[in-house]
Amino acid sequence: MKYQELIDKMTIDEKVSLLSGKDFWQTKSIDRLNIPSMFLADGPHGLRKQAADADHLGLNAGIAATCFPTSATIANSWDITLGERLGSALGQEALSEGVNIILGPGLNIKRSPLCGRNFEYFSEDPYLSGKMASGYIKGIQKEGIAACPKHFVANNQELFRMINDSVIDKRTLYEIYLTGFEIAVKEGNPKAIMSAYNKINGTYANEHKELLNDVLVEDWGFKGIVVSDWGGSNEHIDGVASGSHLEMPSTGGDSDRELLCAVKDGLLDEALLDKRVNEYLEVLFEIQIEGKQRKANFDLHHNIAREAAEASIVLLKNDAQILPLKRDQKVGIIGSFADKPRYQGAGSSLVNPARLENTLDEIKNRDLTFVGYESGDDILRAKTLASSVDVVLLYLGLDDASETEGLDRSHLNLIEKQIELLDNLSLENKNIVVILSGGSAIQMPWLDKCKGLIHGYLSGQAGASAMLNILTGKVNPSGKLAETYPLELCDTPVYNYYPGKEKSSEYREALYVGYRYYDTGSVDVLFPFGFGLSYTTFEYSNLEVSREGVVFAITNMGTIDGSEIVQLYIGKESKNVFRPKKELKGFKKIFLKAGESKEVSIDFDDKSFRYFDIESNQFEVESGDYKIYIAASSTDIRLEGGIVIDGTKESVVYDPIKYKKYYLGDIKKVDDDEFSSLLGHDIPTPYWDRDRDLDRNDAIAQMVYAKSGFARLIHRFLRFLKDRSIKKGKPDLNLLFIYHVPFRGIEKMMGGVVNKQMVNALLIIVNGHFFKGCRLFIKGFFNLKKLNKDTKEKLVHAEEYIKESK
Repeated sequence: MKYQELIDKMTIDEKVSLLSGKDFWQTKSIDRLNIPSMFLADGPHGLRKQAADADHLGLNAGIAATCFPTSATIANSWDITLGERLGSALGQEALSEGVNIILGPGLNIKRSPLCGRNFEYFSEDPYLSGKMASGYIKGIQKEGIAACPKHFVANNQELFRMINDSVIDKRTLYEIYLTGFEIAVKEGNPKAIMSAYNKINGTYANEHKELLNDVLVEDWGFKGIVVSDWGGSNEHIDGVASGSHLEMPSTGGDSDRELLCAVKDGLLDEALLDKRVNEYLEVLFEIQIEGKQRKANFDLHHNIAREAAEASIVLLKNDAQILPLKRDQKVGIIGSFADKPRYQGAGSSLVNPARLENTLDEIKNRDLTFVGYESGDDILRAKTLASSVDVVLLYLGLDDASETEGLDRSHLNLIEKQIELLDNLSLENKNIVVILSGGSAIQMPWLDKCKGLIHGYLSGQAGASAMLNILTGKVNPSGKLAETYPLELCDTPVYNYYPGKEKSSEYREALYVGYRYYDTGSVDVLFPFGFGLSYTTFEYSNLEVSREGVVFAITNMGTIDGSEIVQLYIGKESKNVFRPKKELKGFKKIFLKAGESKEVSIDFDDKSFRYFDIESNQFEVESGDYKIYIAASSTDIRLEGGIVIDGTKESVVYDPIKYKKYYLGDIKKVDDDEFSSLLGHDIPTPYWDRDRDLDRNDAIAQMVYAKSGFARLIHRFLRFLKDRSIKKGKPDLNLLFIYHVPFRGIEKMMGGVVNKQMVNALLIIVNGHFFKGCRLFIKGFFNLKKLNKDTKEKLVHAEEYIKESK
């Protein structure tokens, strides 16, 4: 091992101390051995280093930083190089603030548009997600610090995310939910990765040996450290044994003592502990920033944020070429988001922007006849303005309450007041352009009320000027959707399964996520995956398919310059392996001047033809004919070809009769027998056992059936406060976290104020033994003070202990 000599100088107390946090954001140092600490900070779309009290929900403001467009926005650019530039800017700001690890990017799959945290994730497609994430990671790490992609893996809902079990068949896990991380790890080479809160098929992600060791390290060659999500470590001993390195945040020494006892009792081999410490030290010393810090260039980063937003804005409707706006048109702006923009999501990624544009300030610098602004709160005033202008720019979208960390959406609709406003305005003026803000799909029964629709997603601090540049034609829109927009929520493949029941979420839809379902089943959608309009048009021609890949020509047929995102899909009809009709296997963003033609090539890679074979337990290639599609979206196929591929294995994996629904893509009502067969085992019960005592891995919410009347009363009070905050449209994130956190989270998130012994005492109270529990809690409280004191002394006086032992 590289640092064996250094490890040999440590006491066992010092070794275990390195594998858990010093406080909320920092790790421990060992000054006598010149081992520094490191600082971790949130930062998927902007640095969030908190200036005051620490929390992981964005409740306390961070230092000023550039707020870039969110990952859901940048994914619409389909531009890996742009992701790398943005990542580099993130890295520079982290470096300037003494941050060693940025906790991002997030690349969980958008299994459902209802996931409250979709604004932080790239796409419903693993290939696009992985490629974009690899760009971010390269950019961040180019600055000498570490990226930490998250949340590994199958963390696709907010409801009970800390205890939920993602019940998923192995092939789906590998092809859909692991592939994005695989690409990010192999191509981006991150120095850290964050394990998810949830279980995968009954085992917590942070102690899942198959995923952390067999897949991540042995198969993918990962050489970094695994960091737990905050409070997401179930049993620290099992985590370290399985491949996890750093438990965050600090538990005040409680987890250190657990590891120490495990080694002394023979439950954890000290040689394995040394291995984890060595792996941790390798990363730690690679990302030291002393002497490298420099002031961040916020002006430059603001411009990058604007360019990123411009490249990611998606034009969805442009009837009668209402856009771009003409100079002589009188323009009115309506909607509060023009004045107070919705530019980022809520939760742990919340950035305190270094500066923030709004449309009303920015439009003053445009060559437009701007007549006036109305917030829309007074409909009569808004109608009056609408009737006096040529074009209405109507700013609508999702508010903070509609999508946030800790809370999934319950519907896909806009706020009713916004729809009412649009209905009224459409009676006064037919030339309405809706400018949308939001981090995920929206249902649009009102689409016929506007001539233009342009989606900025959550476009960061420079989103206002970026949108005006698109609206006025200064920039030609080139973004394309990284997710499908369904007509209605009931059309989504997981409508009957999401977000699951009490204990688990069953992934019965299998591979059929997003466009894989809609395209296979010929289900009508509002806007398909990969869709986006331009102010020009493009013609595709001359497809050639070879063993190496595809080559074709593309021509800008219009009178203005523009960029087109070309997409490669591959499909195969098979009687041995069920598959979606086609899957994304390559893409490129091509800039073309007006009238220009270019030859485009997209190479095949190791993911082009593979499927995960459950018999051989590895990826294989099936022999036969494959269809090649060159497309402008998943439904807009411009060129078609074919190729015959020699496979790696011939076998009948899935009986077409037994798995009829999966062959047809008819997966909205998969019965227990078919899903159980796909899993290869019985389906675990999705319901809580209300008769047993509550334990450490049960949520506070489960006190609804606690044996203690006092605990049930507390539950009713918490639920009342939670529901009231949601009804007011201002969800209390801290309350939501408390309500859904498991009892062990009390120990893991309170910095050593409460330990496992005290949590067990609380559970005795909850389970109906009030006085016994109180007695043990008090005893544990005083015992904890002594334990923490002893732990600190052993670290402070480590050198003396070594001399004594000799």
